[in-house]
Amino acid sequence: MAGGKETPRQKMIGMMYLVLTALLALQVNSAILLKFKFLDDSLLGVNEKVDNANDKQIESIQAQVKKNQSQKQDLAVLEQSKQVRERTKAMVAYLRDVRDKLIAKTENVKGKNEYKNMSSEDKVAELMLGGNKNGLAYPLKTELNKYSDYIKAYVPDAKTLALDASEDPAVTEKEQKSKNFAELNFENTPLVAALAVLSQKEAEVLEYEADALGRLAEKVGAKTIVFDKISAFASAESNTVAAGTKYKADLFLTASASSLTPTMTLNGSPLKVTDGKGKIEFTATPGAFNAEGVAKKEWTGTVRIRNAGRDTTFTVKVPYMVTKPVMQIQSASVQALYFKCGNKLTVTVPALGANYKPGFSASGAQVITGSKTGEVTLVPNSGEVTLNVSSSGNAIGSQTFKVRPIPKPDIKCLVGGREVNEKQGTPITAVRNMSLRAVPDQGFANFLPEDARYRVTRYEVTLVRGRRPAMQTMTFEGPDANLTNVVNAAREGDRLFVEVKEVRRMNFRGEQEEVRMTKAFNVPLL
Repeated sequence: MAGGKETPRQKMIGMMYLVLTALLALQVNSAILLKFKFLDDSLLGVNEKVDNANDKQIESIQAQVKKNQSQKQDLAVLEQSKQVRERTKAMVAYLRDVRDKLIAKTENVKGKNEYKNMSSEDKVAELMLGGNKNGLAYPLKTELNKYSDYIKAYVPDAKTLALDASEDPAVTEKEQKSKNFAELNFENTPLVAALAVLSQKEAEVLEYEADALGRLAEKVGAKTIVFDKISAFASAESNTVAAGTKYKADLFLTASASSLTPTMTLNGSPLKVTDGKGKIEFTATPGAFNAEGVAKKEWTGTVRIRNAGRDTTFTVKVPYMVTKPVMQIQSASVQALYFKCGNKLTVTVPALGANYKPGFSASGAQVITGSKTGEVTLVPNSGEVTLNVSSSGNAIGSQTFKVRPIPKPDIKCLVGGREVNEKQGTPITAVRNMSLRAVPDQGFANFLPEDARYRVTRYEVTLVRGRRPAMQTMTFEGPDANLTNVVNAAREGDRLFVEVKEVRRMNFRGEQEEVRMTKAFNVPLL
């Protein structure tokens, strides 16, 4: 936009450009595509209003010229105004033609506000970038910059419309800085985003025209406002917001004067008015979401002025939509949790961005909040757990999980570093050093390694000859045993009877609990 003090409409369009730039940097999914479409729709609606206002500005200049007795210098200004209007209409027609070609290229129907495929990134790139920089985006850049150069004759501080990434201060990512205008705006860009870019450029063109006409109007006194028709107007940054994020809009008069000091309200509450504008900001709350996750809402604004000795109040009702934030839960085992284990989850809500201030509660589990945003550990104590997520006190959603029992470990008996052979037998000399290992279920160990730490803490070993014990039963506290006495006393045909008496598991807190299980080995000695 041109330099100097910005109009409310200029600020609103500038904010939409920042929103568009931010959306282009996000990973594209259906929710993001929908937001691009809402942004494009909003821009087209604003552009139509600005276009009509510029037509009325010409009429206002013409009326003022006639009122001034059609002086020669005023007629010259009127002719210049008409030339600016025609030049702008030609530029807008050029942008609309590119838009129509994009819609046709992606097999959509011109004039319809619905698209079979809101993405079609490959077809967008094919038309706008081409195979050897011969796409429509390259002459588009030339035409846009020709227009901004033309308008500088009336608005010297007007900035170039189409910039490469290295020239655009809004582009801060290093990996984007090497891109030209075409690549920056149309490479890897879905259809609805490309259309939003064109709508944004159209908005800037119309705003440049409005600025030029305003300066021309000053030369014949057309800047003086005659209050023949007054209405309230609201301009929102976006008509669609996620629950938990800020809804922002400007509420102002379409006609105003420096002598006016309007008072404004939002849903009956007073608004602070600065430079004739009431600043609106409130936190969008959840509502009755439909199948698409959208809730329709409305806010009411009033503007009251003192006109012709009487108070006049204008009322505007502004609809907006609240989208249901999508929770993304990341975990090694998100389909089900394990009983009495530290199931670590990461819950994100991309739509909230930096406004995400999560809070967690759950039924059927203890909740342990992690050190990083969105991290939570659930320790189930029932067969089903429901996790409730909020942000800054506003409910976001819930997720229910089934709870799995902890699988029992497999006990292995090792002698001489190898597993015992209960069918064919084991040499007597090999049993000198015995070890019992508790091996966790592989899937459980992969998901929750800190909860899958097992140890055989007590077992008994008996040397059996025939049907009677050949030695007194030995008890070992821990997994390892020295059976030198058995080796010295054993004969071929004897057998070892090993019975596990206690296995313990250490959980993610470092606490131990007994595992209820039995296991025995009957090992023939050779």
